[in-house]
Formats: sequence, structure tokens, C-alpha cells
Amino acid sequence: MKLRYSIALGIPLASAQAMAADLALKLDIPQLNVAEYHKPYIAAWLENADQKVVTNLAVLYDVKKKDKAGEKWLKDMRQWWRKSGRDLAMPVDGVSGATRAPGEHTLTFPAAKDALGKLPAGQYTVVVEASREAGGRELVKVPVAWPPKGAKEFSAKGKEELGNVVVQVKP
Repeated sequence: MKLRYSIALGIPLASAQAMAADLALKLDIPQLNVAEYHKPYIAAWLENADQKVVTNLAVLYDVKKKDKAGEKWLKDMRQWWRKSGRDLAMPVDGVSGATRAPGEHTLTFPAAKDALGKLPAGQYTVVVEASREAGGRELVKVPVAWPPKGAKEFSAKGKEELGNVVVQVKP
């Protein structure tokens, strides 16, 4: 039996044309009915059309483990690790945060605001990767047109570690 919970991640943005905009990322994270459940490590980032990382939005992991032991498992978020994670000195101010228990949460990304405000118009992808100890891994990609011309939702659906992933943009 799967129980579904939601996480909401929000960020105010400004486009290259100085147009104020909002971007919200809503994640449906299922509570899996398994013998050994651990909170997932989650990475969220923005890629351009060439699949290059534009900015890291969030990296949620066990930041309080003694001797930075939580960082050892960051490489289990394989796509994020290969594209950007291995080059970062963790924790990253304004990006790193603690794992979250199942339920609804709201995060903001002040460290990404400048990078997102300078984005040229075009197609981007919000990528969310989840990995759990003694569990699975999942990657969900949500294509997004930027800057928004009106309020829109872009969505994709995971299969196990992530449920619905919805990116909401508003001018």
C-alpha cells in the first residue's frame, strides 16, 4: 500500500526582461509500505536545452550526520552527482537542506534567484532525482518554457520514489 504526501517547493523569479515571475515545484512523495523506510535524499536542478545544469535548486540530505557522513550517500543521486554534485563543496549555502519526513513542505531557493533571473527565453527542464537508503532511485524531468507568458503548469509523474511532479509558473 502506498500513501502519498506532497512537498511544495517555491521560488520567486525575475526574467532577463525584468519581468517578475513565480515558479513553484510540487512533489508528491509516496510513503512506501516497506520494512525499512528512510527519508529520501532529493536533488532538484534546472537544465538548459543542451542538458547542462543552469543552477541547483535544492539538495536535501542528512546534513547533521557526524563528520559529514551524510555526504557519503549524495553520489547515489547519480544523475545530479555526475552533472554537478561532485564539483560542489557541500553544504551549499541556500541550496543544501535536511531531508524531510513525508508530508507537505515549502522551500524557497534564494541562492538560485540571481541565476534564474538572468535566464534567456527558451526551453528548460526542471529535474528532480530521489534516492533512498535501502530503497530505489528515480529521476523525473519536467520541461518548462521560460519566461512564462501566463500562469501555467507543467507536470510529469514518477513511478515509485516520486509521484506527480508539477512545476507552476506565473508571470
